Amino acid sequence: MRTEPVSRPGEPPAQNGRVISEAELRRLTPDERRQLARTLAAIEQPHPLIDPKLLRRRRFGLLFMLACCIGLAAWIAILLLTLPMRYTSHDWKGVWVGLDVAELAGFAATAWAAWNQRQILIASMNVTGTLLVCDAWFDLALSWGGRGFIMSLITAVGVELPLALLLFASARRLVRVTIGTMMRLSGVEGRVPPLWRIPLFADGLEEALPARLRPLAAEARVRAGTKMQQITSDVTKLQQMTSDVTTAEGPSS
Repeated sequence: MRTEPVSRPGEPPAQNGRVISEAELRRLTPDERRQLARTLAAIEQPHPLIDPKLLRRRRFGLLFMLACCIGLAAWIAILLLTLPMRYTSHDWKGVWVGLDVAELAGFAATAWAAWNQRQILIASMNVTGTLLVCDAWFDLALSWGGRGFIMSLITAVGVELPLALLLFASARRLVRVTIGTMMRLSGVEGRVPPLWRIPLFADGLEEALPARLRPLAAEARVRAGTKMQQITSDVTKLQQMTSDVTTAEGPSS
């Protein structure tokens, strides 16, 4: 196996002195390269939730969301008991214009993110789709029994809700494509599982696969791990041989 020295101008040599060459990496199988990438990522970037600070923030976030659910449930009960059946708004135009401006901003942000291929596209799609659902809901609820209900129904069923579903489906597809890429890089075989089964940081992703595919993923990971151990052993032997030859030759004049 051929290795190359690891050094950069102006920097001391690396501790190992040599690394696997690009030619050796290209001779690895895709599973072996994925296992190598997974190992390096685990060394350089440990799981985010190992950090005690993030663990505390996660607990706080869970407690906060639980408190929000309880508070919102109580507020809904209060509204059911206290809200009047009829109410005259003094800023009707501002409410609807403001909602439409928010939708315009959402579409513009979605277009910008799609054009520039940014991950924020997923968030902007979900936000814009939610605004469209809210628009359809208020159109139908506030025009119920009035002359404009038919038009509100047509725009909701024919425009707003289909657009919202398209945005939600597109965001879901992008998330699945991202997870599929992570699976290939991690050496996990099989189709992308449902999003509700996928861990937040993809840690333990194999457990989200169907039972029939888990042994295949484990076998691929074992094969890749065995190959990486062999490569590491070969590199160690080569380094020892190089050190022995250098010692035998003595210092150069």
